[in-house]
Amino acid sequence: MRLLTDENFNGAILRGLMRRLPDLDIVRVQDVGLINASDPDILEWAASEGRILLTHDVATITMYAYERIDRGLPMPGVVEAIATAPIGKIVDDLELLVLCGKPEDYENQILFVPFS
Repeated sequence: MRLLTDENFNGAILRGLMRRLPDLDIVRVQDVGLINASDPDILEWAASEGRILLTHDVATITMYAYERIDRGLPMPGVVEAIATAPIGKIVDDLELLVLCGKPEDYENQILFVPFS
């Protein structure tokens, strides 16, 4: 599974996930030259690279992701991590998504974690 975190994704969540899954293929927008990029540009890059986007941005990313789906454009998936949720619960749920799912399970999907 290939993941991308947006610019403001909580570093503690990212570190927790990397501790549990050290071989996880995950990059940050900062690492790939997308700092300050628009949401549509980030989603386009994620699609071109086959990466599921991890974000806290429920305000705009969701809207642009649904636009991509409506236009028939590739959208590997978006996982919205609720910023006010406990970090450990978010890490647990992201680990579950990675270990139990396949990339195609998340295509054209917008999921919210934590699950409960």
